[in-house]
Amino acid sequence: MIGRLFKFHGGVKPDAHKNESAGAAICKAPLPPRLIVPLRQSARAGATCTVEVGQRVLKGERIGEAEGFLGTAVHAPTSGTVSAIAAHPMAHPSGLDTPCVVIEADGEDRWIELAPFDYHTASRDQALAWLRDCGIVGLGGATFPSHVKLGRGSGIETLILNGAECEPWITCDDRLMRERAAEVLAGATILRELIGARELMVGVEDNKPEAIAAMKETAAASAHGVSIVPVPALYPAGGEKQLIRVLTGIEIPYGKLGADYGVQCFNVGTAHAVYRAIAHGEPLVSRVVTLTGNCETPGNWEVALGTPVKDLLALARPKADTDRTLMGGPMMGFAMPRLDVPVVKGTNCIISASPRLFPPTPPEQPCIRCTECSKACPVELQPFELYWFSRSKNFGKAQEYNLFDCIECGACAYVCPAHIPLVDYFRFSKSEIWARERDKTAADQARERFEFRNYRQEREKAEKAAKLAAKAAETRAKLAESGSAEPPAATDATAADDPKKALIAAALARAKAQKAEVQPQNTDNLSPQTQAEIADIEARRKVLEVAAVDTAPQPADTATAAAEPRP
Repeated sequence: MIGRLFKFHGGVKPDAHKNESAGAAICKAPLPPRLIVPLRQSARAGATCTVEVGQRVLKGERIGEAEGFLGTAVHAPTSGTVSAIAAHPMAHPSGLDTPCVVIEADGEDRWIELAPFDYHTASRDQALAWLRDCGIVGLGGATFPSHVKLGRGSGIETLILNGAECEPWITCDDRLMRERAAEVLAGATILRELIGARELMVGVEDNKPEAIAAMKETAAASAHGVSIVPVPALYPAGGEKQLIRVLTGIEIPYGKLGADYGVQCFNVGTAHAVYRAIAHGEPLVSRVVTLTGNCETPGNWEVALGTPVKDLLALARPKADTDRTLMGGPMMGFAMPRLDVPVVKGTNCIISASPRLFPPTPPEQPCIRCTECSKACPVELQPFELYWFSRSKNFGKAQEYNLFDCIECGACAYVCPAHIPLVDYFRFSKSEIWARERDKTAADQARERFEFRNYRQEREKAEKAAKLAAKAAETRAKLAESGSAEPPAATDATAADDPKKALIAAALARAKAQKAEVQPQNTDNLSPQTQAEIADIEARRKVLEVAAVDTAPQPADTATAAAEPRP
C-alpha cells in the first residue's frame, strides 16, 4: 500500500469542465458509410498496405503490416469493400496527407474468426508479437507501441496504470474505469506479468470519485494485488514523469525514462485494449472518444477508427456559435484544419469551441522575464530562456537548456501574463532541429557515398594496373621460354615501371620475331631459274621506288604552286 504521496514542481489548476460529458454512459457510435483508415497512425512509424482496391474485408482483418521496430499493424474497423488506397489529410495541425485505406461499409459489421491468445503457454516474444499484430499502442495520446514499451521482461519493479486524465474536458478514461473496471484491471495484470513487475498501482485524480470507487471495488474482489491511489487534481499530474514522482517519489532526470529507474506507465485505455486482444483476440479497431464543448449532447462514444470527425459531430450537435473544433484537450490539443479527417488511435477528445468557452487569445506582448512560466513548469525548465533562444533561432543554446525535455503541456503559456504562445515557439525549435539533423544526416550519407566512389575508382585502377603487370610478366616469361629475343629495355625509368609500356614493348618484340620468320630464307640452294626470278622481282621493286621518289613534288615547288593565282 502507498504510505504517502509526493509532489512535483509547478503545475496549474485550470477549470476542469469534466461534468459536461462524464454523466452519460459510453454509447456505441453508428457506423459511417465510409471509413478512412490511415496506414500511419502516429508520427513514429507506418504500416505496409496488404489489401487491394475492390477487395472485400472483414472487421478486424489486417490491412496494414507492421513496418519497422516501432510499427504496429492496422486493421479494418468494419466489414466492407476497399474502394480506394490513396493519400488523405491526417489528424494533425499541418493537415498533411498520409496513405489511407478507404473502406465502404456493408452495414453487416462482420468480424473475422477470433480466438483468444494463451500468453501463459506462449513465449514472451510470441506474446509481444501478438500485441504488435493486434495494433496495440498507448491510448493516452502518445500512441507509443505497447510491445516496445514492455521492454525485456526484467528490470521493472513497479507498474503504474495512468488513470489521472488531468487535462480539462476529457472524460473517456473516467467513463472507462467506471463501466469496465474489471477489464481494465485484467489488462493491467497481463501487462504486469509480461513486464515482470512486482507491484501494480493505479493513479486516479481525486476529482473522479465514481471511477475510484469502481476500481477499488473491483480490485478488492480480485486477487490481483492492485493499489488504487487517488492523487491530487493538478495539471499535468497525468504526465508520465509527474505521476511517477507523485506515486513513488522517484524523480526522473533529464534525458532518462521511468524504465531506467524500474518504473513503467501504461494508460487505462491501453490496459483495456490489451485485455481485449489477449482474452478475445480482438485487434484495436475502436476506442472511446469524448465529444464535448459547445454542443447540445456531450458524452463519450465507442467510435470505429477511421470515422470522419464531421460524422461524429452530428452526434454531439454543436451549437450555432461554434467557430472551430479541437482534437485533444485545450492545453495540448490543436485546432483541426478540416473536419473530414478520420479518428485515429490517439484521438481521445473532440471539443466544439466557441468564443464564449474559449475567448480569443489577446495579442502577444514582449516578455518581461517575470519567471511565472518557470514556476509553473512541471519539468523544472526555464521557458523564458527557451523562448528567447527559439525566437532568435539559437537552437544550440535551446538544446543546452534541455528543450527536448519539454512535454508541451502548455502550463507555461497558461500563466504567461504577456500571452506569449510559448509552446508554439518550442515546437518550432524542435521541428527546426529535427529538420537540420535530417539534412545533416543526408549530407553525411552523400559524403560517404562520394568518398566510397573515389575509393572504388582508385581500387579499380590499382586492380587494373596489377592485372596489366601480371599479364606483362606472363608475356615476358613466354618469350623467354620460346627463345625469342628479349623485348628492348625501357629508355627511361617511367617506361620501365609502367606495365602498359612493358606490354607495348613485348608486342613490338613479337612483331619483330614474326617479321624475321617471313623473311626470304638462304637462296644459295635454289635453282638458277628461281634465283633469276627473285632477282627480277627485286629489280622491278627498286625501279618502282625510284620512280615514286622522282614524281613526288618538292617543297619549293609546292610553295610556288600554292602562291600562283588560280585561273
